[in-house]
Amino acid sequence: MKNRILVSLPLAALLAFPALAQTSSTQTQATPTTTQSTDTATGKQPLQAPAREGFWGRVNPFARKNYVKRQTDPIRDRVNELDDLTAANGKAIKDTDSRAQAGIKLASDKADVADQHALDAANKATMAQQSAQQATTRIQTVETVVGNIDQYKASNQTEIRFKPGQTVLSKNAKDALDEMANTVKGQRGYIIEVQGFSSGKGQVAIQNSQKMAESVVRYMVLNHEIPVYRIYLVGMGNAPVAGTEADAKTKHISGGRVEISLLKNDLEQLSSNSPATTATADQQAK
Repeated sequence: MKNRILVSLPLAALLAFPALAQTSSTQTQATPTTTQSTDTATGKQPLQAPAREGFWGRVNPFARKNYVKRQTDPIRDRVNELDDLTAANGKAIKDTDSRAQAGIKLASDKADVADQHALDAANKATMAQQSAQQATTRIQTVETVVGNIDQYKASNQTEIRFKPGQTVLSKNAKDALDEMANTVKGQRGYIIEVQGFSSGKGQVAIQNSQKMAESVVRYMVLNHEIPVYRIYLVGMGNAPVAGTEADAKTKHISGGRVEISLLKNDLEQLSSNSPATTATADQQAK
């Protein structure tokens, strides 16, 4: 009897030790620490260690499929939540980056447009300054021309010779008149001075010189359509003609002669500047 008691006591102690350890572990795990943080990515409480079950605790070599599923499902759910959060954060970052790039591009485009507008404004200001300068130059030119409107300068001179007693133009005389008339076509600001000289005396010489000068004027008006108001005619008769530098004395001519002088003022210069000014104005208007 005593031997049985002695054998039973150690066996009972051996069987009671795992139960005591399991109870202590369960109490320790069931008591949460007060310093554990709840600030997690999902906003939920952290997973708690599962309570010990049965004699083998968490490491049960005979655990079944449902037991393993109960242990791993909470972990799998948290992993899936973290994956969803990571994908949402990635999408939000991508959207933010896209909006930032779009804003930067919009700001850059507006800056380019502003630069272009500034460049256009600078070009227009430069063109306006040039137009003002051209207008000032134009006004000064007009003032100069108006001030010298009656100041004519000799531009060309031709002499037509006549045989004594004749007033008909020769071929050479017509060629000389044609050449002079061609130089004034389409021009303004000119006059033609026609002076006739004839040998003889008194009124006879004056009439002959007048007839020779009129034949010249008639040819230029009829053949070249030169306005009559631009031609000044005078019959000088046998008036003395100024001599050359070598002969300072005056001398009388023999036969008949008509002297044609082309005189111009500055109005031609004003007319020649008009097309350039008009073209510049047209370009600025466009």
